[in-house]
Amino acid sequence: MSRSATLATPRAATGTIGRGCTSRRGARALRRELRRAGAPLRSAAIEGSSGLESGANEDDDDDDDEEEEEDYTWEVGGANDLRITHLRDVYRGDEPLTPLPSPFCTQSSCPLSGPRTSLKYNSNFVSNRDRVLLNSVAFGSAAYPTQTCSAPEDVYNPGGCAYVPEWVMRAGPRADVYFKSEEVHAAVVTCGGLCPGINDVIRSLVNTLEVGYGVKKISGIRYGFKGFFSGDPFLELNKQTVRNIHTIGGSVLGSGRGGGDVTRIVESIVNNGINMVFVIGGNGTHAGANAISEECAKRGVKVSVVGVPKTIDNDILLLDKTFGFDTAVEEAQKAIQAAAIEAQSAYRGVGVVKLMGRQSGFIAMFATLANGQVDCCLIPEIDWAAHGPNGVIEYVRNRLDTQGHAVVVLAEGAGQEFVTSTGADAGGNPKLGDIGRWFCKQLKAEIKCDVKYIDPTYMVRGCVANAHDSIMCTVLGQNAVHGAFAGFTGISVGAVSAHTAFLPIPRMIERERLVDPNSRMWHRTLAGTGQPDFF
Repeated sequence: MSRSATLATPRAATGTIGRGCTSRRGARALRRELRRAGAPLRSAAIEGSSGLESGANEDDDDDDDEEEEEDYTWEVGGANDLRITHLRDVYRGDEPLTPLPSPFCTQSSCPLSGPRTSLKYNSNFVSNRDRVLLNSVAFGSAAYPTQTCSAPEDVYNPGGCAYVPEWVMRAGPRADVYFKSEEVHAAVVTCGGLCPGINDVIRSLVNTLEVGYGVKKISGIRYGFKGFFSGDPFLELNKQTVRNIHTIGGSVLGSGRGGGDVTRIVESIVNNGINMVFVIGGNGTHAGANAISEECAKRGVKVSVVGVPKTIDNDILLLDKTFGFDTAVEEAQKAIQAAAIEAQSAYRGVGVVKLMGRQSGFIAMFATLANGQVDCCLIPEIDWAAHGPNGVIEYVRNRLDTQGHAVVVLAEGAGQEFVTSTGADAGGNPKLGDIGRWFCKQLKAEIKCDVKYIDPTYMVRGCVANAHDSIMCTVLGQNAVHGAFAGFTGISVGAVSAHTAFLPIPRMIERERLVDPNSRMWHRTLAGTGQPDFF
């Protein structure tokens, strides 16, 4: 790696305690001063503290352990860490919130029940100091199209663009937990549209709660957020009831949009003694989960809210990929292949396939690149003209004249300026106009051709997850439980730079993730189709 691309390490990794503090004893003294002054002990009060929970393995020769445990609160480990909320930041109950030894077994030699074995046989816990680099590439050129400047310059690039890395916390089981297994009442809810792998996540959550941590009370909330207060009885979940649910598509809990009455939801959570809530859904669902977490924090109750990102659209920020996306791309291949065969079998045949994704074109782009038979791919992030000498229709005409057939893939959000939307759904998402039918009508009106239109929407959403997505779902479900038991709230769990990490929900829902028109993947797609710019 060149000097200009050298990445800084988190402050916690360098051993720096904080601004003006050169030791843990000094940090504790500062915390005591702040407490006497009435200041909250948060990350903003002591910048860059160690990030270790009380009780974590730490070589410390101080004879002040009891005082340290009393004074300690959750802190961010490094200057560029994305801060996540811990229950110690918000809990206002009468009983002290103290760490407990984890009952989770990290090695095969450990028993599945009973007291935790010696740490020498059960030592694969993740440290709260562990970080994952959010952006895995440091660009050496300030002129790179997708480069964002976080600072005006650095010592190795005077006057240029400096790369300032951001870090997220690595997911995994912690040695210290903040819930007693026998006191946990966990709730699982799925919201939004269907997606391959939802049942896999539910199964993983339940198995990890019951087998991994010994939780006996797990409730399934029916038909989305409104199930908290709709009067429908909660479903009892255990390892037997979820044993084979991963072999079917959809969600065994049902799903729903809207119904996010936060006050009624939190009242139901408190009244039913629920202290862990696992929310499976996309951007809108995570916004609801964040609102629930914030309301619980306002009340100071001990409730951990953890999200699991779910969408075939792959449109959630910060993540490498969401579960269900891989299966959706695989299923889309069947539709594209059928369209290609139909087009090749007809005189001047055109196969048109519309794929899901809302305002993002990831499914269409990846399916096009994987198939290799597509002549044109249209996505929402790229403007295009339908008519005129440089328009798509003229391009299709040229393909028919030169090779006798054509295959076009449309993302459902593409070309919405040409069609009329039909309002919004219960979740507030705009109902998109049918660009596929509009495009087919234009082709038939202007070109002598035989058009076959395929819309595999619900075939893509309702199928069983493939092996890759199923494994991903299992990993996400396990780590969601680890995060809840570790006392984090208002977080989600996802794949970041090929690792699993805990992420703050507010940062994830700032906007939708979209295809970058300057990305290498879109350029690869253009090279595969041979299509020009349509304007």
